[in-house]
Amino acid sequence: MKIVTILSVAAALSIAVAAEKKMTMTDLPPAVQKTAQDQLKNATLGGISTETEKGKTFYEIESTVNGKGRDFLIDKTGKLVEVEAEVELASIPAAAKSAIEKKAGKDKIAKVESITKSAGIEAYEAFIKKGSKTVEYAVKPDGTAYKD
Repeated sequence: MKIVTILSVAAALSIAVAAEKKMTMTDLPPAVQKTAQDQLKNATLGGISTETEKGKTFYEIESTVNGKGRDFLIDKTGKLVEVEAEVELASIPAAAKSAIEKKAGKDKIAKVESITKSAGIEAYEAFIKKGSKTVEYAVKPDGTAYKD
């Protein structure tokens, strides 16, 4: 019985590993490739993955620009849906900066990212180190809480 269980677990793990396929640019649909290549000008490609949200497939491209992270989400038609770009805390609107600093208190703000969608910057997301954990906290530019 133990051998059957071990073999079942091993088979399940091998299937899970096979499902985690590292994607390359050539794996992307042509429209997605074009948008990704346009967005990667002056950037270094970090990785490509797919994600499904509310039944829709998106392609997430991780990149670095001038030493800062910049990830973007593209839908299957090639439309740029969202950009998350690492920014300096000092560069964001005062209300958002104040709200993030208040939430962090004495904890360290590890990084801040702007979240941009079609209408412009929707929010700023802070990654706050609380002991050994990192907590994410997002606010709109006016400092009010942001829920996506």
